[in-house]
Order: sequence, then C-alpha cells, then structure tokens
Amino acid sequence: MLSSSSTAVKNLPLKRRLCFLLKLVCFVSSVLIFCEFLIYYVVIFQCRWPNVKGGAHMAEKETSASVLKAIILADTHLLGEIKGHWLDKLRREWQMERSFQTALWLLQPDIVFILGDVFDEGKWSSPQAWADDVRRFQKMFRHSAFTELVAIAGNHDIGFHYEMTTYKVNRFEKVFNFTSGKLITRKGINFVLVNSVAMEGDGCAVCRTSEAKLVALSHKLNCSQQKPNHSNKRCSDVEKLPASEPILLQHYPLYRKSDAECTGEDSAPPEEKNIPFKENYDVLSQEASQKLLWWFQPRLILSGHTHSACEVLHAGKIPEVSVPSFSWRNRNNPSFIMGSITPTDFSLQKCFLPFESRVFTIYCAAGALLVILVLAHVQLLTPPFYFAQRLISKHKAV
Repeated sequence: MLSSSSTAVKNLPLKRRLCFLLKLVCFVSSVLIFCEFLIYYVVIFQCRWPNVKGGAHMAEKETSASVLKAIILADTHLLGEIKGHWLDKLRREWQMERSFQTALWLLQPDIVFILGDVFDEGKWSSPQAWADDVRRFQKMFRHSAFTELVAIAGNHDIGFHYEMTTYKVNRFEKVFNFTSGKLITRKGINFVLVNSVAMEGDGCAVCRTSEAKLVALSHKLNCSQQKPNHSNKRCSDVEKLPASEPILLQHYPLYRKSDAECTGEDSAPPEEKNIPFKENYDVLSQEASQKLLWWFQPRLILSGHTHSACEVLHAGKIPEVSVPSFSWRNRNNPSFIMGSITPTDFSLQKCFLPFESRVFTIYCAAGALLVILVLAHVQLLTPPFYFAQRLISKHKAV
C-alpha cells in the first residue's frame, strides 16, 4: 500500500509535464491552423459581390442569369528555378493557393481572369522548367468545371518585346488557349484579350499578326453595334456579335505619365508615384494606347503590370483599372477585383487578402507567449498570477 502511494507521487511530475507538453502542442497547432488556413476564410468571407445598377430591382433568378460574376487578379509571378529560392516558393505558392481556393469556395465566380505575368521566369525558362512551372500553376489554381479561368500573356511570360519570340508566344498560347485579339463572350458580354507586349508598333512578325487580329475583331464589333436598319456594305457579310461594348483585358496599362494621380492604400508608395513611366516598358506607348481606344471604344479596361492599384479615366469617359499584384512577394496587402458585369453595365469591388505583416505579428505574439509559458513552467519566470498572490500574502502577514 505504501509503495503504490509513493509510485503515484513519483509519476505526478511526469504527468504534469506530459499535460503541459500536450497544451503547448495544441497551442502551436492552433496558431498554425489559423495563420495558414483559417485566416483566409475569415478575411475573404467579408468580401461581397457588388450590385450593378438596377440589380436591386431585378428578381433573384433574373440577377443570377444576367450578371456575370468575374474575379480579376494579376501578376502572380510564380517563381522559377533560376531566381526562386525553395523556401520563398513554398511560402508564396501556399499563400496564393489558399487565397485562390478559398475565394473560389466562398465567392463561386463564373470566370477568373489573370492579367499577365503568371510566371516570373517564363521569358527565359527551359522546356523542363516551363513544364514544372505549369504543373505547379495548375495545382495552385485548380478549379471546377463551373468556373472558367482565362490568362493573358505578360512580359514575364513571353519576354519583353526584344525577348519575345514566336516559340514563347506559342508555348503560352498552348497552355492557356490565349491568342491576342481573341474575343470571349459570356452572357452577352464581350471581352477582348490583348497581347500588350506585341503592341510595340515596329512591324515585328508577332506584332503584325497580333494587330491584324485586333483590327479584324474591331471591325466585327463595330458592325455588331450598328442599328439593324443601318445600311453598310462593309458590314453585310460580317458575323454578328453581341452588341455589348467590349471590355479590354491586357497586361500593360494604357499610357499615363506616372502613378502620381493614383490613390488608395494599395496604390504605389509615395516615393514611386512621381517616377515617370517609360513607354513600352511600364505602360503602352501613346500611339498604341490611342489605337486600342480608337479600334474598340471599350467601356472598361483592366490591366496589371505595375503591381499597384490605380484608376484612370481615358478621353474623359473610359475607365481603366490597374489591378495590384496577387503575390505577397510584391505587396504586403495583395488583393483581387470582384466584378458584377452585365451587357450594359458593371460594378467593381476590391477584396483584400490577409496582410502578411499581420500574420507575422500573430506569429511573433504567439512565440513570445510560448516562451513566457515555458519559462514559467520551469520556474525561471514567476507567472503574474502567483507574483500577485505572493504580494497579497505578504501584505496580510504585515
């Protein structure tokens, strides 16, 4: 009887240590699960699809049938084998995968547009490296058959104009079924896909082909928007498209001097806003921009490339929205655009992803608390509760 009680006393510290260890494991696991999984649901759950004009007066069936729900993101920059460190790849790709998959599950978009620079090293990657990058992209941005994904070519995918080759363009087009001058029509809404890298205007082979397709598509769209009783011999044999004014999707923004007029928490940093943009490098040239505006008279232009947000009004009436980068490697506060679009109207809303600085703050706070708990457990640090209790005991004794 005496020996059994002494054994129980000896086992008590071991049980306490195991219990404390179990609590620490639960605490660390909870922090990891929240920061690497649940936080994406908490943040993206707060995003709401914007209402288009007249949408509140339409019946629910009519709204769901006529409004196209589109997610627009840009500049994912999946790291390659040359410049991409394995830890950086692991971290950034996990962040983008969780954000994208969470957004698909919570928001249920009809279509997703990626406005170029899908990859970081597509402009110089080998066939094997390209295949590996594509495989990782398809895993990260997997989607159901109910959601369509459309990607636009950017300078990091096929190279700047001086690096661009037919091989690189065809390689991208084969994976993403992308062609400059391609028209995508969904629910009566016309989207024009533009290879803005090929808008150099110097007559290169890729540029000539791209511009010829854009001119032909412009002719079709212009003929389709004419009234039925309007007689025009040039349009007599042209295939009729939905009369909706098009939306341009491209990587480079149209020409603007700088980001000086851009506002918002995700616009360019103050020290970068007044830096003049280089034509055909930071933005399209003035000539190419005027061509696109003249050919299509779009009702909206969506672009990427600058990694920062900006809203510009061209010709006093045509809005352009530059979409910030979707990668934490380029921004502390990535985001994407949610668009509710009809054949005659649209409404856009920005959805921010978790701020990386906040995630680090949670980890630092959890780490500090963990250290305090461990020190207190091994009695190297007196917990505040016991410290206060001792002070009260001394006071009573006096």
